[in-house]
Amino acid sequence: MLTKLHDALRLRTSPGIFFSASAVALVFVVATIVATSAVDSAFESASSWIMTNLGWFYILGVSSFLIFLIYIAMSRYGSVRLGSDDERPEHSNLTWFTMLFAAGIGTILMFWGVAEPISHFAEPPMGDVEPGTAAAANEAIGFTLYHFGLHTWTIFALPALGFGYFIYKRKMPPRVSSIFGPILGSRIYGPIGKTIDVVAVVGTIFGVAVSVGLGVLQINAGVAQLFGWGESGAVQLLIIFAVTVVAGISVALGLEKGIKRLSNINIGLAVMLLIFVLVTGPTLFLLKGTVEATGTYLSYLPTLSFWNDTFADTGWQNTWTVFYWAWTITWSPFVGIFIARISRGRTIREFVFGVLALPVTFSVAWFGIFGMGSFHIELEGDGGLVERVVDDGDIPGALFEFLSNYPAATLISAIAILIVVVFFITSVDSASLVLDSMASGADDRGPLHQRLYWCVLMGLVAATLLVATGEDGLEALQMVIIVVGLPFFVMGWVMMFSLLKGIKNDLGAKAEPVTRQWEETHSPEELERQEAAPSPEPIAPTYHIPDENGHDRSTGNGRDDS
Repeated sequence: MLTKLHDALRLRTSPGIFFSASAVALVFVVATIVATSAVDSAFESASSWIMTNLGWFYILGVSSFLIFLIYIAMSRYGSVRLGSDDERPEHSNLTWFTMLFAAGIGTILMFWGVAEPISHFAEPPMGDVEPGTAAAANEAIGFTLYHFGLHTWTIFALPALGFGYFIYKRKMPPRVSSIFGPILGSRIYGPIGKTIDVVAVVGTIFGVAVSVGLGVLQINAGVAQLFGWGESGAVQLLIIFAVTVVAGISVALGLEKGIKRLSNINIGLAVMLLIFVLVTGPTLFLLKGTVEATGTYLSYLPTLSFWNDTFADTGWQNTWTVFYWAWTITWSPFVGIFIARISRGRTIREFVFGVLALPVTFSVAWFGIFGMGSFHIELEGDGGLVERVVDDGDIPGALFEFLSNYPAATLISAIAILIVVVFFITSVDSASLVLDSMASGADDRGPLHQRLYWCVLMGLVAATLLVATGEDGLEALQMVIIVVGLPFFVMGWVMMFSLLKGIKNDLGAKAEPVTRQWEETHSPEELERQEAAPSPEPIAPTYHIPDENGHDRSTGNGRDDS
């Protein structure tokens, strides 16, 4: 029956994966609209239980993933290439870097660039420093970079490495189940493999929908400040509709004409915004502060990587770190496949250090400048950020309140809204292409209406999360994603084992090193002694003559004495 419906709709995908994932997403949408209170209660209870009892598992998981990636990059496996042994990267380092941000991290930087540092500045996470002080600022930037530095990109890099290896080295389908090939064997094409892929597709839909939701909240806050539009469900629905339409157009254009061009344009605009803040703000303070923030992050990193708020047990970490890790890992399959597609031909070592180092360096610069700029406004300027972001709870409006302290605030805020919109678009259209690949199991593009379907479905889920739930929009996003993210952490541990096993099997036994062979070298004194010594008696040659039974009949004079 599903096959007939599949053919009638002129789809080119796996009916089981496509319809199962679609059914889960649509059932959630309908159930949320029809029984809002029951759905809210269910997700609230489940997320509360997970945060209370399994928050440590999320923290341990991401740090373990990071250690594994560093190990595999530094080991002899680091020289293995993602593709044929003679392949080389198809994109330059600069283009590769800009396209990494098409996966959605740009939206995160825009949303949290001011909001998170100022939140921790007003309410220090560890509770051991006085709020609103220099010590609070130092702790705030340390936690912010922990959340958006190596650990975030580790969550993307692990599945991306798995996809890159099994898709381009072993020539397997672009599906999450392919990474489990060394463990499951041919069963990845059966019910177990399909279940893995359905979970991955559903998780990706919800993960990207959360990103979309955050972007919509920020766009709404920006246009409300610039044009006086209200921050309401109706406006948010309108924004989702408009951006989904533009994202659909980009999907139709494809990777090279759509996502690649938009990514290059938008990262340029984001860098210009960063430079504007640096040049027109307290430049020396920002430069010194960013360098200092780097050191703070590196000093905090070992502790925070395993910090679980055990003694104070304030619950702070559940609503911040656990939410981040759960949210990020749900869209790691989509980001992973996308990064793998643009990283073909790179070695594992190039891949790991590139995916970790390049974006993290940019994140440190971004949060260093915006974070330190926020602290300067509160400590040396007119303030206002803490009141709006923390006291009023207007996290989406943090960036625009920040920009109001700079020259040409209206124009710059409008450019910031444009950057958020374009990052939003590239997130949706790249996710649509990847979802289509995961469902069809092929890199070639499916029918246009099939790719557009994923665009619409993600917009629908985002609209439901923001507007149809009974909770505050941001709280609803947090509750749902913490529940959805749990299966992905379990898969992450299995993924590490499977990837390592696959590489070991393909490499086989370690080859003995081959070196140049040198003749024996003597010192000048030894050569003189040899020349001065009398010549020895010549030694008769020895011949090796086998008899009829194969035994050796050797002589010392060349004669056969038998």
